Amino acid sequence: MINPRHFLRMAKWAHRPPSEKRVKFVIMIILICAALFLVERYVGWPDALKPNSFKL
Repeated sequence: MINPRHFLRMAKWAHRPPSEKRVKFVIMIILICAALFLVERYVGWPDALKPNSFKL
């Protein structure tokens, strides 16, 4: 079941949609995340970028 606040947010977006600049920004963030996921999934993550595990 959808929370009533979601209906209010959808109504707000219908009356005042986000700017084109905001939409492009969100799409770029999603594409960057997808690219990082694909690199990690198929190529592997470089050892230089992995966090070091320090044992105290």
